[in-house]
Amino acid sequence: MNRNQAKVISLLSAAVFLLALLISGRLFFRLDLTKNKAYTISEVSKNLYREISDQVRITYFVSEKLRQAHPMPGEIADLLREYAANSRGKIRFLQKDPAKAELLQAVEELGIVPQQIQLAEKNEITVATVYTGILIEYLDRESVIPVVFSLDTLEYDLSSRIRSLVRNSEKEIGVIVGDSYSQWNTEYGLLNQELIFSGFRIRLIKAGDFIPSSLPALFVLGGVEDLDEEQLLPIDNYISGGGNVLFALDGVYVDTRRSFEARSMQDKGLLAMLANYGVVVRNALVLDTLALSITFQSQNRNATVIQTMRYPQWLGIPEQLGNPDHALTSRFMGLDLYWASPLEIYPPNGVSADILFSTSPEAWLQTRRFVTNPNYYMQFQDEAEETRGIKILGASLSGIFPSAFQSAGALLKKPSRLIVVGNSHFAGSIMQANRGEERNLDFLIKAADWLSNDEDIVAIRGRQAQAGRLDRIADRGKRDRAMAFSRSINTIGIPLGVIFIGLFINWKRKAKTSKDKGYGVDV
Repeated sequence: MNRNQAKVISLLSAAVFLLALLISGRLFFRLDLTKNKAYTISEVSKNLYREISDQVRITYFVSEKLRQAHPMPGEIADLLREYAANSRGKIRFLQKDPAKAELLQAVEELGIVPQQIQLAEKNEITVATVYTGILIEYLDRESVIPVVFSLDTLEYDLSSRIRSLVRNSEKEIGVIVGDSYSQWNTEYGLLNQELIFSGFRIRLIKAGDFIPSSLPALFVLGGVEDLDEEQLLPIDNYISGGGNVLFALDGVYVDTRRSFEARSMQDKGLLAMLANYGVVVRNALVLDTLALSITFQSQNRNATVIQTMRYPQWLGIPEQLGNPDHALTSRFMGLDLYWASPLEIYPPNGVSADILFSTSPEAWLQTRRFVTNPNYYMQFQDEAEETRGIKILGASLSGIFPSAFQSAGALLKKPSRLIVVGNSHFAGSIMQANRGEERNLDFLIKAADWLSNDEDIVAIRGRQAQAGRLDRIADRGKRDRAMAFSRSINTIGIPLGVIFIGLFINWKRKAKTSKDKGYGVDV
């Protein structure tokens, strides 16, 4: 190789290196081995560029102190870079430290909330105020994620907000709190916060008020004993006009303030309306061996005793009991239900129905005498043998529903979607009792998206990495066999394996020693 050839090769190498640097911002590769590809954006997010006519700008405001102290900001930034890399120039990603950019006041005015964390610096524990929030801008519109410190629902939050900004449409949901003794901001405060954080604008609707057909979705929470025909008629008209509704209802009333007294609900028309649509909510309580724990007080002579026990009326529905073929439960996280009632499905002509989730085969019912006080645990099994079997707890229906009231008139009927859950408590604050808020809120947000016909967005929300519970095996016989096998392996198999390996190593050493001695003998 002569000197000219060496110069040409050097120049070409430098050019290739420079070109690689220039296009590196548009190339992105990540090897993701998680179950649901939690660290890789989905095809829905990759194809957002097809909907974007102008440029979307995503700014990640993160404090340098937090970035240096924790790996999560780096993972968040990687996910945002992946959006930009797959957008064909339609999405631009920026990362800024609010303190260095002198934007602290502006960032807080946007709605990004400062957080306090503990840092270990020079053998001292200090408290630092940090920021980790995202601003999404498109044309003159913007959306803010106030705090982001997890990848769990980040892709869902980003893609749903980008789509709303590009389409210039606001995510909206209506809510009717049907029970007179319940208040939205207190009983359903957690759901209220999660809906807002997920980008929904909430419209509280008073029972009996007109419901506009433009409302994408509606939640009806309780109301069996309070909503009469006059108050139900607007809901029926909304469904006939193509409205989509989630009904969370109880067939049995449980008074948690009076020693868990329970009785059948006295229906004013809501249960009858649902039966007309194809779903019967029975006046019964479901009990299951897949039970959550309850802590309660009891009197023992002159002392108050606090006890914790498995409570069969509180159901811990595991992820494998969800319908994997339905968009809403294809990546089901599980659900916690409290004093739930079973469903029976009889869809009318023109309506299709799907089971969303159900109990284990070991479930049973209380239909005659409702015993819910944990102190009378022995009476919970009274109807177990005659009612044992799988019970439907959640269902979805789609189609053109027949009107439940003759006075509804000859409205032009349109296809609608319904979700029915035989329990209203699962959407309330009691979901914190066994730390079930993540599972229950995840289902409710996905239900809101599915009712709003955003099925691809529903799929995104279910892609986060899940740790799951330790009760994945629902069948008692299979669970007992798995536990027996595990015990055998740990108490017999592993010790025998260690002994065998030790004996084998010892035998090999003796054989080697004998062989070495044989070579030392004169023949």
